[in-house]
Amino acid sequence: MLRSVALLILLCLGAPALAQERPATIRVVLQTAEGNILLELEAARAPVTTANFLRYVDARRFDGIEFYRAMRTGPGTGLIQAGVNDARRLYPAIAHEPTTQTGLSHVDGAISLARLGPGTGTAHFFITIGPMTGLDAGPNSGGDQLGFAVFGRVVEGMDVVRRVLAAPTSPTEGQGVMRGQMLAPKIRITSARRVR
Repeated sequence: MLRSVALLILLCLGAPALAQERPATIRVVLQTAEGNILLELEAARAPVTTANFLRYVDARRFDGIEFYRAMRTGPGTGLIQAGVNDARRLYPAIAHEPTTQTGLSHVDGAISLARLGPGTGTAHFFITIGPMTGLDAGPNSGGDQLGFAVFGRVVEGMDVVRRVLAAPTSPTEGQGVMRGQMLAPKIRITSARRVR
């Protein structure tokens, strides 16, 4: 009986330590042709979207992909987008985590999951340059008003992000609203790795 009580006490005392082993944020470095971008992902606040991104990182499915889009909304503002275009390298789409659920926002340097409809996000992501809170969930976001799923931010390398945004684009490539936003040439992401 005493042994059982002692074991129960040890388990209870160890529970906070076990909870602390799971980090609230996880860092990933994107090595690009323009330099490194260090991301801090919100594992505690956006667990589904962060786990999805890390699944691609850990399987090295982001190695060799490219930043292919630069959407400029004003002088030095907009977003850059990258993603896996080979359908054989895609995992199933994930549930949408709106900013109203995570408490995150499309501030300067936010990384967010691209999507069409809710629950269609896979391996395309974008980084904002300047605040773009119109992409947050809410009545100002347009469409289904669920916005896009922010899951982290750039903590180093915004100079690299800005260089990608300023890179040349093709006036004829792209369809619909993306016409004229396709980088020419695209900018390669050599590797994506967790920072230990």
